[in-house]
Amino acid sequence: MAKMLIDKGLSLIKSGSRVYVHGCGGIPQYLNRLLAKRANELRRVEIISILPLDNTYTDPKLNDSFFVNSLFASGFVRPCIANGTASYIPTFLNEMPRLFDENILPLDVALIQVSPPDKHGYCSLGIAVEVTGVAVRNAKKIFAQINRNMPRVHGDTFVHINQIDAYVEYDEPLIELDYSKEISDVERIIGKRVAELIDDGSTLQAGIGAIPDCVLKSLEHHKDLSIASEMVSDGVMTLMEKGVVTNRYKKFHPGITTCTFILGTRKLYDFVNDNPKIFAFDVGITNDPTQICRNPKMCAINAALEVDLTGQVCAESLGVMHYSGVGGQVDFMRGAALSEKGKPILVLPSQTSKGISRIVNTLKEGAGVTTTRAHVHYIVTEYGVANLFGKNYQQRAKALIDIAHPDHRETLERAAYKRFKTLY
Repeated sequence: MAKMLIDKGLSLIKSGSRVYVHGCGGIPQYLNRLLAKRANELRRVEIISILPLDNTYTDPKLNDSFFVNSLFASGFVRPCIANGTASYIPTFLNEMPRLFDENILPLDVALIQVSPPDKHGYCSLGIAVEVTGVAVRNAKKIFAQINRNMPRVHGDTFVHINQIDAYVEYDEPLIELDYSKEISDVERIIGKRVAELIDDGSTLQAGIGAIPDCVLKSLEHHKDLSIASEMVSDGVMTLMEKGVVTNRYKKFHPGITTCTFILGTRKLYDFVNDNPKIFAFDVGITNDPTQICRNPKMCAINAALEVDLTGQVCAESLGVMHYSGVGGQVDFMRGAALSEKGKPILVLPSQTSKGISRIVNTLKEGAGVTTTRAHVHYIVTEYGVANLFGKNYQQRAKALIDIAHPDHRETLERAAYKRFKTLY
């Protein structure tokens, strides 16, 4: 059993400690609030997390007390990275476990949120495994919030109560995410175009965002799809309920939907609770390209912010302003490319809400090249599909201009002629 009360446990966190905080929808909000109450006693406590979805440690009033070192940035972290009160660690998701296993980032404490223990004493990390399981086996101390709202999810999720040094039982709603209310006509069109690229019997990875959700909604008449993804959303749940997802042909855990985190609505969290057809694994497993490519017809669907005329993709920054992270895009793009009849697919609206083209001659100054031009195969906008694989610079430029917004094609053509001297 736990060796100390939670207040005593949290008192072990000192100035300069490095603290891992359960990420994505698994964030232990109550533990965060308890630790924040000690802010006046603390200076420069380093918080490591993936996609932090609450703003406890990014509150400007606590800047002197906490410094967020994000493995994948959320909207709360972006402004802090911009003003220097937080930062980002560029890492492929499949390599993140090494940061803790190889003691590159030694952890003093891990703050986690788990389901209540079962009759054998095992709690579940529930909807977010990512690198939390790795953090649990490496951190010097483990402090947990036991929340009855956390689903019990199968896979690499189990933590025995005896592994936890201190815990508190506190029930509160989990963080939810619902893109269905924000979907635009452009995103719906892109979703349908991507769905047309996907054959029956394919294995899918769909990233986070409105467009991947639209793709899933457009697949309801497909057959025998499989899911081998980093994320499971409400769209995956719907396809499973309708019998579209059978996981029949996948090689990695056939018959089972696999992921490393689950993020969506309460309906989804209830669906995954004790569901033997859904397993959550360590991100080093789900995002390993050598595992991904084993699945036939692997289709990886990820979003981009900007693409240049040679096919270089930025998905993590707006020029020098950091936006999100490298994440698992390259893991799955490469895995899909190596899969038999696989399709690596990148999606983006042709222009921003302000009418600025997302297909550009060159990426903005300071933009991060998330996916290189050599990795890129399919690019999809609302105006069509460009398959860049096997094409030279001039052919790529023409294919991309053809799917750019009509308002920007003439400008892009002039830039392409100046850069490449000719177009096919």
